[in-house]
Amino acid sequence: MEPVDIDKIYQKVPLDKIPWNIETPPNELVELVRKENIRPCKTVDLGCGVGNYAIYLASKGFEVTGVDSSPTAIKIAKENARKRGVDCNFIVADLLGDLHNVKETFDFAYDWELLHHIMPEDREKYVKNVHKILKAKAHYFSVCFSEKDPQFGGIGKIRRTQLGTVLYFSSESELQDLFSPYFVIKELKTVKIAGKFGSHCAIYALSKRR
Repeated sequence: MEPVDIDKIYQKVPLDKIPWNIETPPNELVELVRKENIRPCKTVDLGCGVGNYAIYLASKGFEVTGVDSSPTAIKIAKENARKRGVDCNFIVADLLGDLHNVKETFDFAYDWELLHHIMPEDREKYVKNVHKILKAKAHYFSVCFSEKDPQFGGIGKIRRTQLGTVLYFSSESELQDLFSPYFVIKELKTVKIAGKFGSHCAIYALSKRR
């Protein structure tokens, strides 16, 4: 199944109708910060969209760079940061490319519900890229849809959404195998995540760069 162009979604769909565009930061990210599991540091938001969570972290003292493949999303993210009076850096880049636009390395990387947009054949390239832009012993936090989730047509590993995006629903063992060569996994579990239109099952992975 060929997915739609994400940039066209940002161009044509109102932000309040885009399921993954949620202004309020997720509890799981907030708790990492609140409990000081992750302290203010140089951070990269992978698949940052219009910058909601990057802006949240910047307001907590993090030095944040947001990266997304959609020029439209990055344009909106820059405007959102300006309106809220926070300093963030936003870059258009292909996370499956060579990331030549990302000139720095980071202490913390996270992707919030990005990985399920990446098919299995491309995931090792993505994880290698994450590894490449992180400093030694930096943390990586990822949350993606679980195969146990009944949403978007209910069953199967690959499902198409109403927006035309194609998603891959993972198992814990798949992610264990994906991350382990590059990261020491500190926590891997299936959790219930609050979404814009209802809760869903997701796999929560917190790890440290090898």
